[in-house]
Amino acid sequence: MNIYVGNLSYKVDEYELKDVFSEYGEVTSVKIITDKYSGKSRGFAFVEMSGDDEARAAIKELNGAEVDSRSIIVNEAKPKRTDFNDRD
Repeated sequence: MNIYVGNLSYKVDEYELKDVFSEYGEVTSVKIITDKYSGKSRGFAFVEMSGDDEARAAIKELNGAEVDSRSIIVNEAKPKRTDFNDRD
């Protein structure tokens, strides 16, 4: 399951985020979204976990939790939109 993580501190790195989510199950990938010009974090990330039950537990427990002095937002990621040109 792909998980959206928002309101991240700009200092949090992928290793720290993986450690936080690994408490709930196997993390298969972590991607902190960065600005393409500055390379700095945009304050959100996507974490992919192999098991849906573990991912749901992580979402339930971590939504609103404090990471690096910030209350993070955690929920199931919505599928990436590919229909931008197909609007009616």
